[in-house]
Amino acid sequence: MKKIALLAFTTLLLVACASQNIGPNVNGNGYMADGYDVTEYFNDNATEGFDRYSTTYNGAKYKFVNQNNLDKFKANPEKYEPQYNGYCAYAVGAQNKKISINPESYEIRDGKLYLFYDNIFADTKKKWDEEGPEQLQSKADENWKTLKNN
Repeated sequence: MKKIALLAFTTLLLVACASQNIGPNVNGNGYMADGYDVTEYFNDNATEGFDRYSTTYNGAKYKFVNQNNLDKFKANPEKYEPQYNGYCAYAVGAQNKKISINPESYEIRDGKLYLFYDNIFADTKKKWDEEGPEQLQSKADENWKTLKNN
């Protein structure tokens, strides 16, 4: 009887975990892009924001370098919000996976912010460029339709 109850509990737990939306890719403090100012990417700057200029949008906190950038974001958050909930664009497109990012690895394409994973072992921004950003972006958009709920 104990085995059946344990099996039923484990099954329910697995189903509940599998059906949960993981949510945005935020750091341990709840910040998107590891607290980098998402509006600054559009000025070709990867710059960490300050706690005093912060807001929350779609379940993630955002930091900015100044009040002007915070105001720009609040006026049009969809423009600055990273694609794929802040997960690595290459991983979403090429591997159909949610992978964390390096906030200094990014691209603005067609007016949208794409973030990438980058360390000494893998530079997914470079792979994105080499393998064809248009194809990977299209594949990532398609993958994200189901991946976002996993």
